[in-house]
Amino acid sequence: MNDTAKRGLGFWMTLALVVGNLIGSGIYLLPATLAPLGANQLAGWVITIAGSLCMATVFARLSARQPLPGGPFAYVMQQFGPGAGFAAAWAYWTMVWTGNGALAVAVVSNLSLPLPWLGHAPGAPAALAVGAVWLLTLVNIRGVRGAGDVQLVTTALKLVPLVGLIGLALWLMLSGTPHVAQPPVALSPTLIASAAGLTFWGFLGLESATVPSDKVENAGRVVPRATLWGVVLAGLIYLGIALAFQAYMPQDAAAHSPSPVAEFLGRRLGGDISGIVAVFAAISAFGTLNGFILVQGEVPWAMARDGLFPAWFGKETRAGTPINAHIVSSVLLTVITLLNYGRDMGNLFTFIASLSLAAGMLTYVATMAAAMRLLRDEPWVVVLAALAALFNAWALWGLGLEAIAYGLVLVALGLPVYLLVRERQRSPRPSPRT
Repeated sequence: MNDTAKRGLGFWMTLALVVGNLIGSGIYLLPATLAPLGANQLAGWVITIAGSLCMATVFARLSARQPLPGGPFAYVMQQFGPGAGFAAAWAYWTMVWTGNGALAVAVVSNLSLPLPWLGHAPGAPAALAVGAVWLLTLVNIRGVRGAGDVQLVTTALKLVPLVGLIGLALWLMLSGTPHVAQPPVALSPTLIASAAGLTFWGFLGLESATVPSDKVENAGRVVPRATLWGVVLAGLIYLGIALAFQAYMPQDAAAHSPSPVAEFLGRRLGGDISGIVAVFAAISAFGTLNGFILVQGEVPWAMARDGLFPAWFGKETRAGTPINAHIVSSVLLTVITLLNYGRDMGNLFTFIASLSLAAGMLTYVATMAAAMRLLRDEPWVVVLAALAALFNAWALWGLGLEAIAYGLVLVALGLPVYLLVRERQRSPRPSPRT
């Protein structure tokens, strides 16, 4: 199949990939995780949005100059060599497939509101989460165009309750509805850093459009535009919802809700709306899972193409999709979900989100360092890249030592793979028999 046939993502599908990967499980579950932090979460959101915009601008410039398949790690490899490229790629891949576990959990968590038996049936949440993973894996194996169609539909649907929530909060404010009394939580640099470490989960995947750039039409123009517009749109929605919760949702109620966005609307519009919104939230997380499954297959495929991973991962279907890479990624995702199904759904989300972020921060820092070399003729972008690298390091610190330790372990597990691949590349091939 020629390259043209393999391409299939135009601007709107690419924008849906970015927005769909950003606005998903994070905004539907993070209000519960962040509620105990009080006003510190607002400071965390502002700092995270600013840092993410710096990163998005850098990725936009990188993709405009050199739209390389594989996204972040491709730039690291280009500037720092195969060792650094492998470390960045392994960390990024680990971030994606571990993070997909939290997304799958988010689908089930939101469905538990209209279907409460899900929270009580032994093993049911994990089984449904794994089922969602493999359904979307099959969709992505069949072709990037089908995955793009799923992304467009789910992205449009997920915006309905979120825009509705922000509109409701504006109406409450304009009508003079008094704010709820929140327990006082003093502003603290430590708590703000913790908030930023978690709120950055909501921007995980801002570089999504750069990863399958070989499957994007007119990638040098479409990928930068989709990246910047996607981050701006997501940032506005995140901040609007955070302000709405701080003003009109009691912190204790938000902290103990399995679906805080649904409960917010249900309290104001009637109990029946909660179940409906929870279904939208599940669709939202489902769409985000679809987008990241697309990414999790593209990364090891690109690694194999660049000689950083066994060539077996480079096998494609007739539709040009990396079938072996998809299957291995989803097997690993299944394992991490099943190993942690004993945790309650809220704690499982927080654990996997923290683990995913810690593993992937290495890639973001390394990419920003590569950008400072590749774009050194654009001083303003170099400054933004330096600021983004500092933000990532600070947010990593905010995640805590446990998450950092788990992340380092996952990254270290890639070392034997790298050594094996390099050894095979150095080994002389046997001469053909005469």
